[in-house]
Amino acid sequence: MQICFDLSSAIHHHAGLGRYAHELLSALIAQDTVNDYVALYNSPRNELKPDAPLDRLPTHRVPLDAKPWRMSVLLAQIFNVGMERWLPRADLFHATDHLLPRFKHTKTVFTLHDLIFRFFPEYHLPLNRWFLTNAMPYFLRRADAIIAVSECTKRDAIRLYDLSPEKITVIYEGVNPALKPEQDAARIAQVRAQYAHDQPFIFFVSTIEPRKNIIALVDAMKILRARGLPHRLLIAGRKGWLYQATFDHVKQTGMSDKVDFLDFVPDADLSALFAACDAFVFPSLYEGFGLPPLEAMACGAPVICSNTASLPEVVGDAAWLVNPREASEIANAIERVVNDDHLRDELRAKGLAQASKFSWERAARETLDVYNRVSS
Repeated sequence: MQICFDLSSAIHHHAGLGRYAHELLSALIAQDTVNDYVALYNSPRNELKPDAPLDRLPTHRVPLDAKPWRMSVLLAQIFNVGMERWLPRADLFHATDHLLPRFKHTKTVFTLHDLIFRFFPEYHLPLNRWFLTNAMPYFLRRADAIIAVSECTKRDAIRLYDLSPEKITVIYEGVNPALKPEQDAARIAQVRAQYAHDQPFIFFVSTIEPRKNIIALVDAMKILRARGLPHRLLIAGRKGWLYQATFDHVKQTGMSDKVDFLDFVPDADLSALFAACDAFVFPSLYEGFGLPPLEAMACGAPVICSNTASLPEVVGDAAWLVNPREASEIANAIERVVNDDHLRDELRAKGLAQASKFSWERAARETLDVYNRVSS
């Protein structure tokens, strides 16, 4: 079977969706000895290439920027125009970037990461919200099978789009094996000096956008600084959209000299930062899956995260759950974890055990089952 896999989000380094596409396809080609894969991506420039090990795959480039490519796909769906002649020949197409071209003869699998644009429309750019609102019904209805990354996402899809539960398979994301507890004390000391100026710190990793609720975390840290907690707040992640309010809030609360925005941090440093932090805090308002707290657990960080959407499903009893809209509750949880060595060690141990349940190898295996079911 010839499988066309949309790798656009990985080529363009789109945070969570990009990591999903890269890790899943890497795991698929590592264990699938039967099928052939071609990686699809859109870009007007032809110098973009996948990262290893996907750089050895054949690729097909759609020579369009994101907006014209998405509009072309939507119009093809609306007018029921098959797009096979513009795309590589394939028996099956896997859409991983919330974008499903219209096919007449090719089977399709659609990964649904989340429906956040329905729950928090104010946190999406207007054009993106318009596109997803109009396109998602076509994508979900016309896909031969849907992969949801959590039971929460599956429930949302069934309720909002009246889909048959049998059409949706829940396949959890995994953890990159490179993200594991850092054992080298010198390495941990090095990243603490490099990123945190040799000070104790609380850590956050994700794209900077309103839904991630960094403002509440900053407010919690301000409460804790007033109580005498010496910790800095380190925020790793690229700017997403509507991010300026987060930076403005840090200045307005007088926390500029206590908060460090690190931008992108390579995985080689992430493991050591997870090991060096006194707590990883993830107060996101909504996640379709929530990979950052799982990766933090895999590296041995004690995790505090929101009690909303899919997050309790992913972290189980291995994290301290908080109401993300209550800065004082976030602050109290951080204070308790930072000052209680036994609790911190317990969260680390539980987190490692919980993270071990999730792997990209398992995700690839279950995805192959979906491919085979659809193709047969």
